[in-house]
Amino acid sequence: MSNVYAVRPNQTIYIQNLNEKLKRDELRINLYHAFSQFGNILEVFASKKGNKRGQAWIVFDDLSGATKSVRGMQNVDFFGKKMRLSYAKEKSDIISKRDGSYVPREKRKMNSGDMKIEPKVQKTTAVATAKGEGAPAMETDEPEEEDSSPPNKILFARNLPPQATKKMLETLFKQYDGFKEVRLVDGKPDIAFIEFNDAQESALAKEGLQNFKITSQNAMKLTFAKQ
Repeated sequence: MSNVYAVRPNQTIYIQNLNEKLKRDELRINLYHAFSQFGNILEVFASKKGNKRGQAWIVFDDLSGATKSVRGMQNVDFFGKKMRLSYAKEKSDIISKRDGSYVPREKRKMNSGDMKIEPKVQKTTAVATAKGEGAPAMETDEPEEEDSSPPNKILFARNLPPQATKKMLETLFKQYDGFKEVRLVDGKPDIAFIEFNDAQESALAKEGLQNFKITSQNAMKLTFAKQ
């Protein structure tokens, strides 16, 4: 950790030594959910471009979240590789614009392999997650579907993208109390079943992750599984 504090602390953290085999969407989602326990996340940026592979930047809403994440996730095993964290050398534009210190700089062309996520966070504190009050979810403009099925400890998820994996879904749902398992369906990659200990716990997960956008084209739809 000798270089962690070589840069002045700020709300943006820089991550190295990430598993380069992860797909962009999988990396995006798992980083967001792994780090949201430390505070509100404003932005996650990663790139597939040459020498930027295996790296990412996460912007927190406040310095406390960034500091806790650097301390809490340093050298943590993340998909088979130990992450190396430090503070970013520069403030992100989203922060400098907010605090009035933004100075326009030459606009850089974003490589087609770059990706960015700017979630609108509803609840992201570790306390909220621990109590099952609702883990972080991305708000969408889509209205929530009316679910006529009676409450059930098993949720039925649909509209999943082809790249959704069991581990990816486990990462999303295990933030909620009572999570037991994810069951995929052979030959139907767009659906899955998620089981909790009881219907109350599954209802909390359903509310928190309804219309969660795993990709920009795939907003996950959740209903209680039919008994």
